[in-house]
Amino acid sequence: MALADRWLLPDGIMELLPPQAKQVEQMRRKVLDLYHLWGYELVMPPIAEHLESLLTGVGHDLDLNTFKVTDRISGHTLGVRADMTPQVARIDAHRLRTEGPSRLCYCGSVLHTHPANMLASRNPLQLGAELYGHSGPDSDVEVISLMLATLDAVGVQGRISLDLGHVGVFSQLMAVADLEAQQQADYQDMLQRKALPEIDRFVATLGLAAPLAEWLRELPRLNGGTAILDKARQLFAADAELMKAVDYLADLAVRIEARFPTVDTYFDLGELRGYHYHTGIVFAAYTPSFGQALAKGGRYDNIGRDFGRARPATGFSADLKTLMDLSGQLVEQAEDVILAPAGEAQDLQSAIAKLRQAGQRVVQRLDGETGCEGRHRQQLLLEGGEWVLVDL
Repeated sequence: MALADRWLLPDGIMELLPPQAKQVEQMRRKVLDLYHLWGYELVMPPIAEHLESLLTGVGHDLDLNTFKVTDRISGHTLGVRADMTPQVARIDAHRLRTEGPSRLCYCGSVLHTHPANMLASRNPLQLGAELYGHSGPDSDVEVISLMLATLDAVGVQGRISLDLGHVGVFSQLMAVADLEAQQQADYQDMLQRKALPEIDRFVATLGLAAPLAEWLRELPRLNGGTAILDKARQLFAADAELMKAVDYLADLAVRIEARFPTVDTYFDLGELRGYHYHTGIVFAAYTPSFGQALAKGGRYDNIGRDFGRARPATGFSADLKTLMDLSGQLVEQAEDVILAPAGEAQDLQSAIAKLRQAGQRVVQRLDGETGCEGRHRQQLLLEGGEWVLVDL
């Protein structure tokens, strides 16, 4: 790298400058205080740990997106976290070992080898909450509600749309169809791309019974409003497991809509985001002004098995910096700063300390410093034996 370019950051790596950095920090504190009120305990996992730990459980899909380094003390391979969810699962399963439900939250930087999309940062500030130890609609409703409350707290602009899916639909269809591993992978790829003509041709080659072939053909078309659930019930009426998943989504939607009547609910029964580790519902929040999910999550039961303690779990995460950009909050102008003269006089230092204790920002002039008056609104001057504020 040329000497003149050393100030440049790597592609996709971003930093925050004043006053945006302060606003993000204020928003972080506001959201974590919200989680505290909901009973969630803050954890701060390390930025790096043994690679095997980071890629355990929900971390399997993170391998290609994780930076690897060699620990010069032990010689072991470490990973720089690309997602904090596996770390929080490790903490719940191995460090806390809480009996019954536990609620944990976090906010910290993660690092990706590749951006999630063309405009995404490779060092997002990941914010999230996880609920362990309960497997039922109550915990799913709670974390979805907390996710929506988060978007409301940060002031995300635009109407929020909640996308709901259930990976159990796909899992049951694969079990009933008894497809080979490669056939499942091919169908999953086409399903994620919503490649309807390809799916129709693919299903025709499988030689399945007519009802089952229709299920596979129709799955990518099962997306839309509440009417989609009625269509799914008619289609899957012969399979109890499929009906159970559809009814679970319907019950969830009713409860969420009662809590958040202004949120639009959308269903996609072919949604497979995180299929390799999600075990039940998957969900994401969107707004028309942003082409990617604002926040997303789902259920991943038995996440702690690889850490020696299987636990049901559900949770969500978001990039706080993205939420800040979409919050509609205007960047604040720099606060008024009082300029104090240089010196160590006790009465001067006492006057500066009192102003700071009162919540005012005071910058003391350095010895020999010049040209700073234009950056301040007031200065501290000694008049009649008293330190007083004077407008500049």
